[in-house]
Amino acid sequence: MKNNESKILVFIPAYRCAKQIVRVLQQFSVEVQRLVDTVMVVDNRSPDDTLEVAQETGKQIFTDCHFKVWLNKENYGLGGSHKAALRYAIENGFTHLIVLHGDDQADIKDIVPLLRSGVHLENDCLLGARFMKGSNLIGYSTFRTFGNVVYNALFSLVVLKSVWDLGSGLNMYRLSALDSYYYETFPDDLTFNYLMLLGSYQKKQKIRFFPISWREEDQVSNVKIVRQAFKVLGLLAGYAFGRGSYLKKDVRTRRFDEYTGTIVYHKEVSERNGVST
Repeated sequence: MKNNESKILVFIPAYRCAKQIVRVLQQFSVEVQRLVDTVMVVDNRSPDDTLEVAQETGKQIFTDCHFKVWLNKENYGLGGSHKAALRYAIENGFTHLIVLHGDDQADIKDIVPLLRSGVHLENDCLLGARFMKGSNLIGYSTFRTFGNVVYNALFSLVVLKSVWDLGSGLNMYRLSALDSYYYETFPDDLTFNYLMLLGSYQKKQKIRFFPISWREEDQVSNVKIVRQAFKVLGLLAGYAFGRGSYLKKDVRTRRFDEYTGTIVYHKEVSERNGVST
């Protein structure tokens, strides 16, 4: 049954993933829908038909939770889409936000046992980890696995805690820990999650990692590995020497005054088969 103490928004960032978004939305069985309040796809101005595919698929699938499709005003990057979704969730009274990437690498079912047991009520962050015991990697190269393990170790040394993943495609946040919007000056690109992680440790939030399944099949990667590796090292070094003062710096490449968009489609469910909202 839905936990009366939580109102959960599932945020699905999507960019150029028309092929994969159908499979992502198909993950939401009636059982999963009944655990959350709303599922919202946030399209970051995709040049393909991701937006239209998400809308048409959602019309057919969602019967037991609300479904929305949001279009960013501009291409804000992955981090910028997070900022737009977080602000929307906070301003609309949600208590928790789940991030599930729209490229079908992660699976929402991996977090379901934690929702059912109420673990999300006891933590500020539930972070999916591809590299801890119990995880399952499909199609992920040994070289990239090794590189991630090394970087996890470096971050662990700096924060003095065990870090099992710097940023996967499945995470959950308690929104009361984020309503100061301290992350709005974090990068808008793929490195947003890294500073979110460091910020959570700096603010002494309660963090729990959990193993997830992860697959790479027909996804289109936007990561340039060498450049990304050096950028992450730079962020970690900046935090290691600056700590809280570094997190207050505006490290965005382009500064947006706000992260906004438009809900282009919504499907409201008025009766939830006896399940409380």
